[in-house]
Amino acid sequence: MDLSRGLTVDELDRLIGTRDYRLFLNPKNELFRRMSMKTNPPPREEALRLMSENPNLLRRPILVRGSKILLGFREDEWREA
Repeated sequence: MDLSRGLTVDELDRLIGTRDYRLFLNPKNELFRRMSMKTNPPPREEALRLMSENPNLLRRPILVRGSKILLGFREDEWREA
C-alpha cells in the first residue's frame, strides 16, 4: 500500500477501525499544528476526510500485523513485532 498517494475515507475507516483516530494524526504535520488539532481535534469524520485529502497528515510508518497496528517508528516496539 502506497501511503504517499493517500487512502480513501473508506480505507482509512477500515484501517483505524474502533481505535482512537487521533492516534493516526501526525503531530509533525503543518496542517495538524495550524488547526491546533492537539488541543482541538476534529470529529472523526472530518479527520478521516482531512487525512484522505492530505496524506502527510497520516502518521507513518504504519505496520499492520493481524489485528495489531504500530504507528510511527519506535525501534523497541517494531523489534517485538
